[in-house]
Amino acid sequence: MDTINPNLKVEYFGSVVVATLTDEKILDEAQLKGLEGSFMPLITQTPAIQLVVDFSSVQFLTSSVLGLLIRISKKVYENHGRLRLCSIRPKILEVFRITRLDKIFEIFNSVDDAMVGLKRS
Repeated sequence: MDTINPNLKVEYFGSVVVATLTDEKILDEAQLKGLEGSFMPLITQTPAIQLVVDFSSVQFLTSSVLGLLIRISKKVYENHGRLRLCSIRPKILEVFRITRLDKIFEIFNSVDDAMVGLKRS
């Protein structure tokens, strides 16, 4: 397990990387910059990353987080990886639905569900 940012816990399960957002609220620019500064090197340093982002702790987030997720997604796919999101609370999931991001991202109920079908070699 790595803690490259106090707001992000990173665990490796073979080639699957589970990144758990640890803050209940992701509201300010400093948090966003810190998360982006942790995610981008992780993605570029892990060829064909299979990344699961766990939102189980997150209760509130700003729309800027959605922009960050889109940038993360773009970087993951540029590097021939896969991105899955999981454990998103209903109120936050509704924001994904309203913005139609639920059609862009693979969203699962739990980390275990998100890991199904990903290579763990």
